[in-house]
Amino acid sequence: MRVVLQRCKEASVTVEGNITGSIDQGFVLLVGITHEDSEQECEWLADKIVNLRIFEDDAGKMNRSLIDTEGAILSISQFTLYGDCTKGRRPNFMNAAKPEHAEILYHRFNQLLKEKGIQVETGIFGAMMDVKLINDGPVTLVLER
Repeated sequence: MRVVLQRCKEASVTVEGNITGSIDQGFVLLVGITHEDSEQECEWLADKIVNLRIFEDDAGKMNRSLIDTEGAILSISQFTLYGDCTKGRRPNFMNAAKPEHAEILYHRFNQLLKEKGIQVETGIFGAMMDVKLINDGPVTLVLER
């Protein structure tokens, strides 16, 4: 499982002209799932993400977590994170999980985040989405399990 995390001041996702998710301060997560992923990867990443200390404290140091700041998450399914561009000019997406497997784990991952007390907004799995964000910092991390 691979997640690109972007700390944001605000973000939203639109599907077919309708906003399906919108947050203020928090994280935008681009979530990619591969064939071997299971609930274990979801649990590990959910715990890691909500506890990452990447928000500034009063001294200006990255020392506060999403839980500490009462931030929210905008979670976007993103199979293209498993695009292999090593050969040719067109990415190969064979490492991305089949939609029926990925969708179950994507929804479970979001549920685990919610169970940790985090507001979670989403796009629509498998849809074409327009994601808008104001990146804070910018702070962008890639997490993988």
